[in-house]
Amino acid sequence: MHQFLEALPKCEHHMHLEGSLTPELLFTLAQRNNITLPSSEDAAFASPETLLQRYRKFTSLDDFLHYYFIGMSVLITAADFEALAYEYFSRAHADGVLHAEVFFDPQAHTERGVAHGTVVKGFKKAQKRAEADFEISSELIVCILRHLPVQDGEMMYREAIPDLETGVIRGLGLSSTELGNMPFLYKETFGDAEKRGFKLTAHAGEEGGVDYMASALHDLHITRVDHGIKLPDDPAVMVEFAQKDILVTMCPLSNVELRCVKSVAELPIKVYLQNGVKFSINSDDPAYFGGYILDNFCAVQNAFALSAVEWSTISWNAIEGSWCSEERKEVLRLKLREVMQRFAPAL
Repeated sequence: MHQFLEALPKCEHHMHLEGSLTPELLFTLAQRNNITLPSSEDAAFASPETLLQRYRKFTSLDDFLHYYFIGMSVLITAADFEALAYEYFSRAHADGVLHAEVFFDPQAHTERGVAHGTVVKGFKKAQKRAEADFEISSELIVCILRHLPVQDGEMMYREAIPDLETGVIRGLGLSSTELGNMPFLYKETFGDAEKRGFKLTAHAGEEGGVDYMASALHDLHITRVDHGIKLPDDPAVMVEFAQKDILVTMCPLSNVELRCVKSVAELPIKVYLQNGVKFSINSDDPAYFGGYILDNFCAVQNAFALSAVEWSTISWNAIEGSWCSEERKEVLRLKLREVMQRFAPAL
């Protein structure tokens, strides 16, 4: 079964590029850019090894975000952002990712004096290299950080509009601290993005309840929701998500690491399959949570013992829910059919 999971053509929809910053690269870039890490205040920053050990002990989303934003301080030049993204694409390629739609957080960089254009330039270079070296297609999704003032997110969105209009950036997302920051607060920004025809998604139903998911759907008119593990709490909302083909981008190992659930087995994987809720399986912030996309696939299999047919359904829905061209989707569908023909008879 592991070889089958390894061979499946994967689409990743929920991965924060800043969340792929490994401790090793973090320390390398800190040295290159003369950034002093806070080792005197926090012993975790004594070495890459001690930092990795601390990452295994997150107590909540906000505990993780504390380290996540400190880590970003080492990202200064376009070359830094290129190195960060290319390292992710290289690792994703090893796991069988053929298409990736990845988040990034401009506000976390512009508030440090790093220009929006610098960030995008570095990521675009990495995307082009990944396509040439690994045949990975990819899209960028710009995220509003909800722990910052709403108007700050609106300003970031306005700066990103030219890149959204030209397709340099594919969509708009909403991330960071969920509790106390309901999606409806961003209705005006998302409404403008919807009028302009941009793709829309939002983190909801991670630590927040199913009401956050309902708000994302009804107030922001998203076509995708990130994490989204709370639908079983309201069957009516779950039916609505299923009927409207809203893709849920699930991140199993992340949910365990951040104490949203005690184990992967508590996630509504089977419930969603049985109720027609479409979802993909993703890595979220793999450098912090100790698992890339294949690790997440394996964790789900260990918890639920899914059949090859169920995995085919998950993979098919991930392809259909992607924001790539129909031509690219057909290539991915063909890859999936090939894998199913090769492995299914033996499973």
